[in-house]
Amino acid sequence: MPDFQHLLLFIGAGILLNLTPGPDVLYIVTHALKSGVRAGVVAALGINAGCFVHIFAAAVGVSALLAASATAFTVLKWAGAAYLVWVGVRLVFAKGTPQRWGSPGGSPSAAGAAPPYEQPSLWSIFRGGFLTNALNPKVAIFFLAFVPQFIAPETEHKAFAFLALGTVFNVNSVAINAGWALAAAWMTRHGAVQRGMHWLDRAAGALFVAFGLRLALADNPSR
Repeated sequence: MPDFQHLLLFIGAGILLNLTPGPDVLYIVTHALKSGVRAGVVAALGINAGCFVHIFAAAVGVSALLAASATAFTVLKWAGAAYLVWVGVRLVFAKGTPQRWGSPGGSPSAAGAAPPYEQPSLWSIFRGGFLTNALNPKVAIFFLAFVPQFIAPETEHKAFAFLALGTVFNVNSVAINAGWALAAAWMTRHGAVQRGMHWLDRAAGALFVAFGLRLALADNPSR
């Protein structure tokens, strides 16, 4: 483990990186806006669970294989890109109104109202967040490149140090991701946001498709 000063630097850098918007943040915010803070927090927990996959993989050398093998990287890259595009297309063509059950006019008995969205289960939200992160090979390469910078060359048990630092990074990110969910859920209290919610799926879906295409066109960052 690094000394206290370097540990603080590691934590600070991790916080800044977690504040950067990407497909993970978009996934959390979308579910929090549509289904409330609990759904957003569950989405965040799913993403963090997927992050642990990369932490353990990097600790045992699987991420090094992804960095060195063009074939392994490409296979996981296309799987991740296909999943993001699939999520995006589903959002773009979603039917119904995105009003939550507890919001004004969200009742299915409202006259002339379109049928509401079927609320996804918390398990499906968690699973989707997990896959969004676990199928992204760039996350694996990130951990392989970022975490070792804070492990001293003379450290005897480097795999244990990697796991410890990766866990610190992931635990800190839970709070930040939950903050995204809280902020998004707070926004739904404003009428203007509620009235514009029918565009949320289309915009989020287009962004997911864009993230998927960007991942599909990405080169192995280790080369």
